[in-house]
Amino acid sequence: MLDHRVGSLTGLLLPLADRYLLLPNIAIAELIGWQRGDPSSDSPPWHLRQITWRDHELPLISFEAACGNPIVIGDRARIVVLNTLGGDPHLKFIAMVVQGIPRSYRLDSQLSFVDVPLSPLERAAVQVGDHVAKIPDLLALEKLVRGG
Repeated sequence: MLDHRVGSLTGLLLPLADRYLLLPNIAIAELIGWQRGDPSSDSPPWHLRQITWRDHELPLISFEAACGNPIVIGDRARIVVLNTLGGDPHLKFIAMVVQGIPRSYRLDSQLSFVDVPLSPLERAAVQVGDHVAKIPDLLALEKLVRGG
């Protein structure tokens, strides 16, 4: 007989300056070290600059700034390379600043939603361990990066 129970999913809790984001492991291509560089002068404030990763030029963004908050680059800053979902052949990855090393969590059907204010780039908030984590709207983030 087939087992129809929903298995658990492994997610990563990404520490940002003012919140945590929760993403499934599959959304993240790689965690890389911080890369210094000159800020982009003619781009929106959330678009920090372009970076090079595995022979790709990627937009480096600040999720906090895209939500209207200040940009923070702390001493423990890292870059998370996200896989895109929208199918745009010119935007296969997006790089995002995080403030430390993401932590892996086993997620299950017992996740509880939390009623907190959300930005337009956030779909929901959930309780993960001791933290309230926001679920980002990755398609909306891609649309923002593409300029749409």
